[in-house]
Amino acid sequence: MENVLRAVDLSRRRFLARGLGAGAATFLVPHILAACGGGSSTVDLAGINLVKRFPGDILVPGRLRLPFSLATSSGVLTVDSTTSVPDVLSFFVTDIDGNGIGLDDPLVVPSHVTSMPQPYWPLEVTIEKTGLYLVSIVGSNQPGASIQLVERSEVGVPLVGDSLPPIDTPTTGNSRDVDPICTREPACPLHDVTLREALSLGKPVAYLLGTPAYCQTGTCSPALDAILDVREKVGDAVTFIHAEIYTDRTATTPAKAVTDYDMTYEPALFVTDARGILTDRLDAIFDAKEVRAVLARNGIS
Repeated sequence: MENVLRAVDLSRRRFLARGLGAGAATFLVPHILAACGGGSSTVDLAGINLVKRFPGDILVPGRLRLPFSLATSSGVLTVDSTTSVPDVLSFFVTDIDGNGIGLDDPLVVPSHVTSMPQPYWPLEVTIEKTGLYLVSIVGSNQPGASIQLVERSEVGVPLVGDSLPPIDTPTTGNSRDVDPICTREPACPLHDVTLREALSLGKPVAYLLGTPAYCQTGTCSPALDAILDVREKVGDAVTFIHAEIYTDRTATTPAKAVTDYDMTYEPALFVTDARGILTDRLDAIFDAKEVRAVLARNGIS
């Protein structure tokens, strides 16, 4: 606990400055924010910083998914880094005053070493109140990463527990002024029906918003490949839909699928149950293993 207690010994001003500025996992591109995208559990974590791989302005009370990567003074760790990548990380979460959130033991999270450029650790934790919190890792002498939870009314992106808004996404039969409707090469087969039509079929929907060709951090293309891999295994038990972020290859004008959902980042995977209720949303970075786990919560394997 020594590292955690030392990490939270900071002023509110420093906490706010670190949490809402340096270390954020999103950065500005034209008209939209794009998400940043072996070892042993005994790896020396001294000097290792947490890097947030999720948008920080859409977190609300409830079950949270907070994917993190690691960084040294030289940059974010990759599978090719000389610094060893831990198999697991142990996380503590406290409020701004250093109080725990009801967890006596650290949350142990396995690494995801995938086709993504950097390994990541998707922390899942439930926090019931709005406010500022600090996430720290056991073994690090660095200050950790701050997060802020806001009221649901302050967030425009569809939230878990809400009905996923039905929209007419581009299809092979109607591009709806989006060209191309898929920037993957070759184009993916997830454009046969609109999201509105998919939500009327009475089965779960997995809806991906992301642009494989123009994603600023290289996470969109692996995310789409992960979804295609899962689709091959689960078949038609789920309707999979993909929509691009931009209207054309200039990658400057957001598509209606983006503006309708008030999106400020990519990629994002929205997963509903058979009634169209959003059960999970995977933001910024995820792999096939996480997609399968999300579908398993809907009884699909």
